[in-house]
Amino acid sequence: MLLQRVKTASLSVRKLSDSGRKNLLSSISVLLKNNAEKLIRENKKDVDKMEDLNPKKDRLILNAERIENLIFSLNAISELPDPSNLLLSSTTMQNGLLVEKYSVPMGVVGVIYESRPNVTIDVAALCLRSGNAVILRGGSEAENTNKYLVALIHEALIEQGLPEAAVTLFPSGREHVKELLEAVKYVDIIIPRGSQELIDFVRKNSMVPTIETGAGVCHTYVSESANLRKAAMVVVNAKVTRPSVCNSLDTIIINEKIADAFLPLIHAELKKFNVEIFADKQSYSVLEKDHYPFLEHATDKDFGREFLDFKCSIKTVSNLEEALSHIAEYSSRHSEAIISEDDMEKERFLNEVDAAAVYVNASTRFTDGGCFGLGAEIGISTQKLHARGPFALEKLVTEKWIVRGSGQTRN
Repeated sequence: MLLQRVKTASLSVRKLSDSGRKNLLSSISVLLKNNAEKLIRENKKDVDKMEDLNPKKDRLILNAERIENLIFSLNAISELPDPSNLLLSSTTMQNGLLVEKYSVPMGVVGVIYESRPNVTIDVAALCLRSGNAVILRGGSEAENTNKYLVALIHEALIEQGLPEAAVTLFPSGREHVKELLEAVKYVDIIIPRGSQELIDFVRKNSMVPTIETGAGVCHTYVSESANLRKAAMVVVNAKVTRPSVCNSLDTIIINEKIADAFLPLIHAELKKFNVEIFADKQSYSVLEKDHYPFLEHATDKDFGREFLDFKCSIKTVSNLEEALSHIAEYSSRHSEAIISEDDMEKERFLNEVDAAAVYVNASTRFTDGGCFGLGAEIGISTQKLHARGPFALEKLVTEKWIVRGSGQTRN
């Protein structure tokens, strides 16, 4: 049975030494580098099947630069300290019992994700480095790429004398997802990464504990006190650099007092990328006068919407209070930003906005395990239990109590 083999393989990974885990990641890195051309050819089979206008297409592509980034990520993860088998606390009780708490691997981690084949490498590396086995269930749109990547990982596992089942690619059919979600005997945690629809499906149907990651409805509030040129640079960056990822900007919130001055500053750059803007009444009026070509009137459904495309909405507000209220109502609690030069306003925003990552005068695009010095992440957790923000190496462990005695009994 497939799941049983993964569970058994997790014991081999758990027992692997720190140097052994590093060597394993190094082997995967070398295999990626030596087989980059074949990987690109396999990836092209998937890319060619997807329509050019599909916003997920950019996330699907693996080119030479992105493969180099994967290799860099593998090496970065390898150099991070092993989070498992650490002594967290030690107490000798009055009765002589030595009570210790250690960090230990989760065991078997199941990850369900869509489109992005880089997740295959990032997740496998993070799980192996922390002493876990992993079940990968990628989307059918990346099937050829994922199969080839896992074949390379299996080659590295065999080199290190480990069972291939330590990294298992699950079939992509929906019926197999149900099997994974109900595998309480074999899987210790499920992490969905992808659309809100996917996350909702996993949360509603999983009998295995889950960590929610992926969906991001991100806002940037441009305050009355903002340096407008700085604000324009940050807003444009947050929107147009890889808009198909979860940390990209969805809604620009603008103080009404600076709308006339600010919107023309972002006009040219957003126009260059054909960004479609869903604008409220005041911002629509300003952009219409400025002849912005890709303009629509915003409706209620354009707020709280994760666009994952060259699209965004604009909301004008009269003060910080209204901005905070709008974010509280529509945020997915992923990443939120304020552009401001007012210290009191900045601190209030940081303290009152409930999100995994909150920014002052910076792009939300930095919410990423690599950018935060974590090597990579399985996803961005938007919930509060166990982990929040980049779900990375340090969070792939749990706790175990070890008690040493000399014959003590309890009255």
